[in-house]
Amino acid sequence: MDLVGTGAAVRTRLEVPADSLFGVDNLPYGVFAPAGQNYRVGTRIGDVVVDLAATLGDPEFAGPSLAALMAQGPQRWREVRERVRELVDTELDSAAVHALADVRLGLPVPIGDYVDFYASIDHATNLGRLFRPDSEPLLPNWRHLPVGYHGRAGTVVVSGTEVIRPCGQRRTDSGTTDFGPSRRLDIEAELGFLVGVGSELGAPVETGEFAERVFGVALVNDWSARDIQAWEYQPLGPFLGKSFATSISPWVTPLAALEAARVPTPEQSPQPLPYLQDKEPWGLDIDLTVSWNGQAVTHPPFSRMYWSPAQMLAHLTANGATIRTGDLYASGTISGPEPDQRGSFIELSWGGKEPVLVNGQQRTFLEDGDEVRITATAPGPADRRIGLGEVIGRISPARPR
Repeated sequence: MDLVGTGAAVRTRLEVPADSLFGVDNLPYGVFAPAGQNYRVGTRIGDVVVDLAATLGDPEFAGPSLAALMAQGPQRWREVRERVRELVDTELDSAAVHALADVRLGLPVPIGDYVDFYASIDHATNLGRLFRPDSEPLLPNWRHLPVGYHGRAGTVVVSGTEVIRPCGQRRTDSGTTDFGPSRRLDIEAELGFLVGVGSELGAPVETGEFAERVFGVALVNDWSARDIQAWEYQPLGPFLGKSFATSISPWVTPLAALEAARVPTPEQSPQPLPYLQDKEPWGLDIDLTVSWNGQAVTHPPFSRMYWSPAQMLAHLTANGATIRTGDLYASGTISGPEPDQRGSFIELSWGGKEPVLVNGQQRTFLEDGDEVRITATAPGPADRRIGLGEVIGRISPARPR
């Protein structure tokens, strides 16, 4: 970053290395606050954040949320993106450029509703084999619809927020129940999709509307208390074992930045019903890395996801349920067919029976003080890759009642 100018009129030109994951082909949006100042909207370029309210001269970006931009739809999204691309190649007011290390990053948008899916065939198959070893791994409905559940929007937190070990009911080895801190605390490496343009009550959204409705994607860690979940989830599904915390990256990558990453989904059999048939390919070639206390332990591939994000959106609105600006839906755990592609620790340790070597220690589930970091990259133009930021969480001890 070079500074030029005289007196108070200091201008800066951004110099981003050619191999940066955050060049002009990326331009993710986020909410940031310089020291002692309020949150506002910015975009990341290299290792700096550009204040969009100051750079574009638009007060729409002076607030602490992406909601105003997200609600305006694809044409406005394209206009802003192209204008930012033009400006970052010029000299910017240095007061609008902040080192990433010097700012606080916030939740990009207040989360309205939160839906979590179960869209990875490899993850669903692994859990089926773990939990139902004498039965078919996939339940009869799994290949017919994107299975999901409604989560707790109020506990979606930005990356870096501490994750307090949850308490709940657990089934003991003797067959009794007790209450206490989870002993099998886990992660789920996921990709989240943030709704920009909402829908009307009673009006389902078609798969072909995906790019008109969804603003962008963010990395998600849907923390899971497996012992609490195992006791409570039958017959209605996840509840307290999931709702205590879901971490999301502060950076939202617009769909326009992922054009080079689009791929077809794997073959679906049987053929989905008409309302679930994709009008165009919306699989995404995104590679994730999960690090446990600084050590990379698994590399889940999103390209293996059986159900596409367009199909997930169509299904969650198929009964006429609305979507609103700021709604979040996530893919569910991303896993691949290989052991080093499993996106949860219950899979990685095979139910705790095959410990993982982490910094020289045999580990199965999360202990207090553990930190998990999820990152991801995707193909960009000209054979370069772009980054999807990171989502980090550290486990704190359970709080006494």
